[in-house]
Amino acid sequence: MSVAAAKIEVHDVAPEREEFLGEVMEGLSRPQKTLPCKYFYDDRGAALFEEICTVEEYYLTDADLEVMEARAAEMGALIGPNALLVEYGSGSGRKTRYLLEHLEAPAGYVPVDISREQLEETARTLAGDFPHIRVLPVCTDYTTPFALPRPKPAPARSVAFFPGSTIGNFEAPAAEQFLRHIAQTCGSGGGLIIGVDLRKDPQVLEAAYNDARGVTAAFNLNLLERINRELGADFDPGGFAHQAIFNDEMSRIEMHLRSLRDQHVRLAGKSIHFAAGESICTEYSYKYDLPRFAAMAGRAGFEVEQVWTDSAGRFSVQYLVAR
Repeated sequence: MSVAAAKIEVHDVAPEREEFLGEVMEGLSRPQKTLPCKYFYDDRGAALFEEICTVEEYYLTDADLEVMEARAAEMGALIGPNALLVEYGSGSGRKTRYLLEHLEAPAGYVPVDISREQLEETARTLAGDFPHIRVLPVCTDYTTPFALPRPKPAPARSVAFFPGSTIGNFEAPAAEQFLRHIAQTCGSGGGLIIGVDLRKDPQVLEAAYNDARGVTAAFNLNLLERINRELGADFDPGGFAHQAIFNDEMSRIEMHLRSLRDQHVRLAGKSIHFAAGESICTEYSYKYDLPRFAAMAGRAGFEVEQVWTDSAGRFSVQYLVAR
């Protein structure tokens, strides 16, 4: 291990147990029960998501990697020298490598993720592989405000990296607010490289979230197991079934855990009733067309400067500049 990798220190501002419990209880008290999708990513959830990225039906990873491999040099040129790269939801860092290889004298790299174990591993690996880049990991829920580490000397500009299709997990007002937060964090003249999944055949979309191997189902059900383990609930994961459907009117995949029977779950001293067939909505994944996304980005303080798509036109990676 290199000296740089050995010295990695994680700035940890991840959500506390009481915050987790409060958000779960609030979501389960709604008429349409919900659970926050950000809590998918405990250590097992993060590992399952990496496995999802390998299943045949999940086109997003291959499409995203195709664009990154072909266009990373162009992205690096747009980012420019002495930039601080801030990645929201760094995961395994697989896509990040394409960018890091094409950055000119970067001021630093800030991976931000809610899964501490994976964040530490990714940060150490990338610090070892790119010893000339200072790696400054932050463990937090990146949807909430947090302070960026500031390397010295000061960077010429900050550029955010938000790969994959995670922007689709935000409902429209929240997506716009999140983009506005990134624009404010990066500052005028800062940039954002973001993955945006595009509308396509609903059968292709539904297959991507209902893979035959059942990895996405395990990922979804793992959320109940995490709530049991960390919050002391008594969910029976076998009493719920994974379901993902495309809502054409809303242009989104809706992922649910559907109760297979009439049942009660105990959590924080309360009994929560589930009727047979009742569902918990665990995630939305919105699919955009290019004009709609550009309009939303504009309202948030960004201008779309460049759009790249994979060869099949399924997925886009876009470079935005903060006004």
